Amino acid sequence: MTARSSRWTRCPAGVEESAASDAAGVTPSDHKRWLLVGCGGAGKSTLALEMAQLLGIPIIHLDRHYWKVGWVETGKQEWAEKVAALIAQDEWMMDGNYGGTLTLRLTRAHAVVLLDLPVWQCVWGIFRRALFERGQRPDIADGCDEELPDRTFLWYVLTYMWRARSRLLAKVAAAPQVSFIRLTSRRAVDEFVEELRIGRLTANGA
Repeated sequence: MTARSSRWTRCPAGVEESAASDAAGVTPSDHKRWLLVGCGGAGKSTLALEMAQLLGIPIIHLDRHYWKVGWVETGKQEWAEKVAALIAQDEWMMDGNYGGTLTLRLTRAHAVVLLDLPVWQCVWGIFRRALFERGQRPDIADGCDEELPDRTFLWYVLTYMWRARSRLLAKVAAAPQVSFIRLTSRRAVDEFVEELRIGRLTANGA
């Protein structure tokens, strides 16, 4: 593999370091509690589902737990209690940003995957799923129909790299016990999944 240092970061977020395996010989496929974060439209839910199936870990789409029928938000206290209950489980593959509970989730996570794709790919992603994946997304809560992005969400996606991303990285950097993996392109995502697959087959003696 080439340019692995841009995707496998073991040290505080933002510092580049080659780390194909974790300390004490622990490889990424050994992790049991994962957080997948990144800009809207980057493909967090798709990757989370693929990883969950590959590693045999239960999937948790945070959007399904946060949104109520008709895109009604969950209250702050109720949401904190829901997240605390979700992360108390022994194993999970959890996708979603929700910065207000990220620090809490990091206390239980083994690894964080940041889908750090170019803005244009994320913008295309949110329009593609609204136009071509309507009714097909397993991460959307029941009673919430896929819609074209409004101006507020579109602005969030367009400015994510310079605003929300920096806050996310700061919180991850404050949790040095968590393995940090940064994927910067679709090719990097594919290679990462392939490495997980190979590692899983090796662990199973295949």
